[in-house]
Amino acid sequence: MSGFLELLKVQRWDDHRYYHHSRVNQSLHLLSAGSFVGAYAMSFKDPAIASLIGWLVSMTSRQAGHFFFEPKDYDYVNQATHDYKEEIKVGYNLRRKVVLMAIWALSPLILLWQPTLFGVFRPAASAMEFVRQVGYLWLTVGVGGLLFRTLQLFVIEDVQTGLVWATKILTDPFHDIKLYYKAPIQLLKGHPRDALPEEMGEEAAHLPH
Repeated sequence: MSGFLELLKVQRWDDHRYYHHSRVNQSLHLLSAGSFVGAYAMSFKDPAIASLIGWLVSMTSRQAGHFFFEPKDYDYVNQATHDYKEEIKVGYNLRRKVVLMAIWALSPLILLWQPTLFGVFRPAASAMEFVRQVGYLWLTVGVGGLLFRTLQLFVIEDVQTGLVWATKILTDPFHDIKLYYKAPIQLLKGHPRDALPEEMGEEAAHLPH
């Protein structure tokens, strides 16, 4: 268990220091994290609505931060190029995210082609019923994306790496709130970049750089 937790810290730190320099990105991650926590709570009552919140608010704000605001020039703090960071990314790097987001965006088209989704649903009798069916479809895309990359990591790395990454993804909303709650204030103070995040404190000193 100690090895599992240590690897979880390393994965979190690498993700933090390589992909979260922009305070705008951090602020969007804070928004994403808060809405994800709300979606988690809603999932016990209404998984379809929870999925709609997760994708339309949480994922779009989260990925917008990465695609549009995170600097992709040479990372002098970590002495790494963008291509290098993309290569060593454990989870979904930007290229893989493009594929995942494309599947998400295009997946409702299958309901227009197959209103029953090959017998899974009844044809939607109203616009709201169609929206709820899209929510369930997006829930499947989300769970499928998580399981696919986890199993892929089992093969290309090892089982522990895959399980740690899955744990990281599922707990990221809570960790992001802890990590980025000051980001909007720092942004308003005129600090657009966090060159080497200080929020990790002494924890970062014991992790590989």
